[in-house]
Amino acid sequence: MIRQNRTRWALSFADLCLLLLGFFVLLQASQSNREAALTGLGTYFGAIEAPVRTDLPAATLFEPGEALLSETGRNTLLRAAKPFADSSEIIQIQSIGVDSGVRRFDAWDLAAARLGAVARTLVAAGVPQGRIRIAGLAEEAEDKMPGKQIIRIAEKPLGDD
Repeated sequence: MIRQNRTRWALSFADLCLLLLGFFVLLQASQSNREAALTGLGTYFGAIEAPVRTDLPAATLFEPGEALLSETGRNTLLRAAKPFADSSEIIQIQSIGVDSGVRRFDAWDLAAARLGAVARTLVAAGVPQGRIRIAGLAEEAEDKMPGKQIIRIAEKPLGDD
């Protein structure tokens, strides 16, 4: 009798392991829908959605050494702003690191002027001005390129002001 109970438990455990293995194999096999599947799975189990965050290299958005958006940079920024325009959260803009300013601006002034240009573009893209916060300069992250400016646009929950 005791041996039979051990066997039942072992079979149930083996079934659970095989079911989990099959789930992860299917998840890995569908690489194209992986993010959607994980998001849907998290939502099903009551997970809180992660805030939207975008990191854009300033060199791809602006004219070299200037706070003027290039045409390509403006289009890139407008595409990146779409998820933020549909949100109701506070949008925080921050500079990670600084580019070297050589013309009209020093490095700090250039970073601040670029944050202002990004904020104006977000307003033009439909984000209400009252929801935009310019956080300013942050220290360079170790995983980012040293001596380069990254523009971070991120959602903040309304209570985190």
